[in-house]
Amino acid sequence: MTIAVFLGSLLAAMALGVPIAFSLLLCGAALMFHMDMFDAQILAQNVIEGSNSFPLLAVPFFMLAGEVMNTGGLSRRIVDFAMALVGHIRGGLGYVTIVAACLLSALSGSAVADAAALTALLLPMMVKAGHDKARSGGLIAACGVIGPIIPPSIGFVIFGVAANVSISKLFLAGIFPGIVLAAGLWATWWWLTRREVLTPPPRKSAAEIFAAMRSAGWALMLPLIILVGLRMGVFTPTEAAVVAAVYALFVAGVIYRELTWGQLFHVFQTAAKTTAVIMFLVAAAMVSAWLITVANLPSQVVSLLEPLLSSPTLLMAAIMVLCMVVGTAMDMTPTILILTPVLMPIVKAAGIDPVYFGVLFIINNSIGLVTPPVGTVLNVVAGVGRMRMDEVTRGVLPFMAVQFIVMFLMVLFPSIVMVPARWFY
Repeated sequence: MTIAVFLGSLLAAMALGVPIAFSLLLCGAALMFHMDMFDAQILAQNVIEGSNSFPLLAVPFFMLAGEVMNTGGLSRRIVDFAMALVGHIRGGLGYVTIVAACLLSALSGSAVADAAALTALLLPMMVKAGHDKARSGGLIAACGVIGPIIPPSIGFVIFGVAANVSISKLFLAGIFPGIVLAAGLWATWWWLTRREVLTPPPRKSAAEIFAAMRSAGWALMLPLIILVGLRMGVFTPTEAAVVAAVYALFVAGVIYRELTWGQLFHVFQTAAKTTAVIMFLVAAAMVSAWLITVANLPSQVVSLLEPLLSSPTLLMAAIMVLCMVVGTAMDMTPTILILTPVLMPIVKAAGIDPVYFGVLFIINNSIGLVTPPVGTVLNVVAGVGRMRMDEVTRGVLPFMAVQFIVMFLMVLFPSIVMVPARWFY
């Protein structure tokens, strides 16, 4: 009955069009009424404590770093460097998108920020070169999925806080799976464009490649600083976010001199608005998470899934299918916050490595950002690229299918994730 109250109140509020953060608060209040323990003070206290977390300070700083990079010229120089490297290959602009997405992912950690930057910079170039607009938009949207996987990652920060799992280990474990997903997109783009007869731009000379690398050098140093700092224990993920934001501000304002004082206010304002949405979601979700624990919902779910506990692979596959369904209707952050406290006890009971589960969980939720009808990244690409939503959806389908295939290969073969992860630990 408790599970029915939890799901029923949450889904009913969402069906009525109540914003997800308020739906979570209403769900928490319904659970408190059901357990005959309603107390407004407890509700308020959990909301406040939900966002009172040192690791969550990484979110606003990574958001700020992403905004600064898009406004201050770092993202454009990354794209120019990728263009110099692979732009001359047939279908090269697609490969430029994939390489640039991987590099940008190592800078911002936000799928929305990466997708917006890539759409503004590359979509007009791809259309002008003769590529199908829907397919190009679909590739850019699919590349946005890599953002929350290759560190730094806001998704890993939120999951790490909600699941009490090492954020540094999650960051390092996400490197290789992100590269594998990029390789899947590379192969899919090659297959889809192999019959296109387009004239690619001429190959850049070694001097031009070196010039592009030197221009992007300051931007390329940032992921190296973050990864080395995390690996050597120089700073925590939260401190890494501060380093990223300060470094991006310094490079954009002092080195490249493309970030003006007038733009700075808008950058801070945009980052603050996005952070406020995420933090309110986290605070509201912590009310439900506390009540889920008090109501002993995880043990009830564990008992329902007990037949699958003896087969971790089958259990992981079932969880991934559940996340796929939820991802079609819910954004990444609320999905993490709602499902993590329910699923983690099951994962631990089955003996699944929490870091491995976290990586696959975030991959699944990241792909959910491009699954219709509520794909946030799809909306971003459609809005920035001035496309219809159905066009972007049609273009992203083959790339999304390959990403799901890669994810389930990681379910069947956990070593794809865990063996490289131990190299970085």
